[in-house]
Amino acid sequence: MSNSPKLDTPLVIYDFEKSGHAHRVRLMVELLGLPFELQTVDLLSGEQKSEVYLRLNPFGQVPVLDDGGEIVWDSTAILVYLAKKYGDETWLPTDPIGAAKVQRFLSIASGEVFRGPCSARLVTVFKAPLDHEASKATASSLFDILEALLVDNDFLAASHRTIADVACYSYIAHAPEGDVSLEKYKNIRAWLKRVESLPGFVAMPATKICLADTE
Repeated sequence: MSNSPKLDTPLVIYDFEKSGHAHRVRLMVELLGLPFELQTVDLLSGEQKSEVYLRLNPFGQVPVLDDGGEIVWDSTAILVYLAKKYGDETWLPTDPIGAAKVQRFLSIASGEVFRGPCSARLVTVFKAPLDHEASKATASSLFDILEALLVDNDFLAASHRTIADVACYSYIAHAPEGDVSLEKYKNIRAWLKRVESLPGFVAMPATKICLADTE
């Protein structure tokens, strides 16, 4: 699965267990079979805004990847880095149309997925001061589109898994935690199962929520 020599030292992932952004990176390194260590960043206490952490990521966000001193931040950028350095072309095609198909879903992961299921979950899990109804509406609109796209496709950007699937999986799989049901989206649920059946798959822990506390 890897096209590079074995790592001399494990990758270090600056991580927060309940972050779907961080889970993207944990999932990718597991799928690639790479050794790694987790460095937990306490977002709830504001550790991500410390002077030390801001030297790693000036935006004060997780995840950050440290690959033997090579620092990469932004979850989708890290996926690109890992695919290019340690994966093969099936993860990130090099032909123009294949690369473009993957890129549009990386944009969706940072756009509609963030504004939809991610933001809805931020309200219910972290009590973020966001518009929950607007987030749920964005998620539902996104899911309607993805449901149609997955009618004749097993994966998002190709006939096989790519980093597009890794980028979009976490927050869509955990959409019910943001009070966004997946019940009517049978094609999305089938796609989630296909991702979950990939060798090396690791789930993001479920988070219990109490909607009554978010109103």
